[in-house]
Amino acid sequence: MKDGEIRQRNIGVNFKNGLAEVLIWAPNAERVALIVEKIEVDMVRQKLGYWKLLTPSLKPGMSYQIGLDGKAYPDITSLMQPDVHSPSVAIDLQNYNWKDDDWKNHDLRDYIIYELHTGTFTPEGSFRGISEKLDHLIDLGVNAIELMPLAQFPGGRNWGYDGVYPFAVQNSYCAADGLRNLIDLCHQKGLAVIIDVVYNHIGPEGNYFSNYGPYFTEKYQTPWGNAINFDDAQCDAVRRYFIENVLMWFRDFHADALRLDAVHAIKDFSPKHILQEIREYTDRLMELTGQKHYLIVECDLNDTRFINSAATKGYGMDAQWIDEFHHALRVAAGGKKNGYYSDFDGIPSLAEAFKNAYVYHGQYSQHRKKYFGTDTAGNPGEQFVVFSQNHDQVGNRMLGERSSQLFSAAMQRLMAAAVMVSPYLPMLFMGEEWSASTPFQYFVSHSDEHLIQAVREGRKAEFKDFHGDGEAPDPQSEETFLTSRLDWDELAKEPHRHMLNYYRALITLRKKLPALKYPERGNLAVNIDEQMNLLTLRRTCEEQDLICLMNFSQVSQTPSVEEDFREWQQVFNSADPYWQGLAATPAFQKEVINAGVAPESITIYSRYHV
Repeated sequence: MKDGEIRQRNIGVNFKNGLAEVLIWAPNAERVALIVEKIEVDMVRQKLGYWKLLTPSLKPGMSYQIGLDGKAYPDITSLMQPDVHSPSVAIDLQNYNWKDDDWKNHDLRDYIIYELHTGTFTPEGSFRGISEKLDHLIDLGVNAIELMPLAQFPGGRNWGYDGVYPFAVQNSYCAADGLRNLIDLCHQKGLAVIIDVVYNHIGPEGNYFSNYGPYFTEKYQTPWGNAINFDDAQCDAVRRYFIENVLMWFRDFHADALRLDAVHAIKDFSPKHILQEIREYTDRLMELTGQKHYLIVECDLNDTRFINSAATKGYGMDAQWIDEFHHALRVAAGGKKNGYYSDFDGIPSLAEAFKNAYVYHGQYSQHRKKYFGTDTAGNPGEQFVVFSQNHDQVGNRMLGERSSQLFSAAMQRLMAAAVMVSPYLPMLFMGEEWSASTPFQYFVSHSDEHLIQAVREGRKAEFKDFHGDGEAPDPQSEETFLTSRLDWDELAKEPHRHMLNYYRALITLRKKLPALKYPERGNLAVNIDEQMNLLTLRRTCEEQDLICLMNFSQVSQTPSVEEDFREWQQVFNSADPYWQGLAATPAFQKEVINAGVAPESITIYSRYHV
């Protein structure tokens, strides 16, 4: 694409000078038509399977369909889709008055991320509902929100990973204008916005892609069926489709970053991987607009090729999620070693995660039955996103239990602190900050009975390695969805109010202490005492030394540390009575006599350089 094409959306329906310009890829069709109010207007065949039309008959707000050899279909490039099977609705993306001209994206290393699901974050379940809670997030201390996928999915209940219209914002969330209003307001309040996108598969219901052309290939299989065609015959238009999608979120919705779902399931053996091409087009857009955008991936391969630059034969992604940090932390906290957790050994694995991001960076994995992972020595801390909870790790449990149902309040505080003192980008999952009691379960709202039953059976099969007796909540039931909505009334109750205060203090500590503020991996040391179940993390910078003592045992421990702690100041203690509602004010700003650590807690000591 030329620079002029990067500056504006080109595929699907777009409006220019009062006319609708329509560009559809249907390489195997003999006749393609635009259908408006039951009137068909033939489109003109172009090169490489594209069909084009310039017409005054389609206006913003009008419904339309695409005719392929006499059969009418929704437009898979649609920007508004009232239902996955209904006619599409034309909208003009240029018709919005942005108020964020002064906005500049945060440096990636400053990101403190808050992941949320639009439908369950608030009772309203929409972008308007999120807007009303932004002050809560700002007061908490996060500076970036991550929205789970927004592409139109069947019905009104879904995690978002069953989206079938990648360009259409979910109508039940308030559609495109609602999202732009939210992002505009976020920027005015200093919050960056990350959008979760899915380029490894298309959902099953309402998926009309194969009617248009070879969007899928039988060369590779994924957990969702045939892979998206990124390297087989006629793949160029498929690649363009998803590149156009990336550019739309950044250019037309002012998104600050994208989180690309499960990129290990993207099958592409082209000389230039699709992720690398997405990187190149994102860079070109940034050069044209002067705005900064990030590409963050979810990847299960422990392969730095995804986050290394093209100059070092990488794909150039800015950062990636690190599930292994979560797994190691969960086992260290006393979680069961079943399923993929069987590969992790508590604090020894957590020490590896603190040092290397990847727990497996070349060792033999018993769960995978192979040597696994690559060395991360040259990759800075801001390239790794860590967490104690996320939508997968909560929602993919059979009952969707949060840490609040699985661990003591003390252990929850320790786990949260382990994330915040790490040399990586921290992420919270919605409600975590007040130890929300509501679960986050898996839910859908399909209309096909065969598909509904297949989803139910698939969920049962997924839990065979994790659970014994018991039944998974019905994903199709509205009750499962409603049960997963956050209860904001809990904020005024205990122990939730004190947990919220704890998270605020913890995030403030990360921002305030020089040795914690930035995700620097170089000046870091980790020691463990397996017998005590205690981990010591040291982080230093030019002006400050920190020692973080993390006791994962259920008894007090006094570690062997070669330090005279009378020279240090205790700056944080998760076992302080204040966090349990037993004291009026926190008492951890004091001189220290010894280095005893309470059960299931973290104590942090600081020493400034003279």
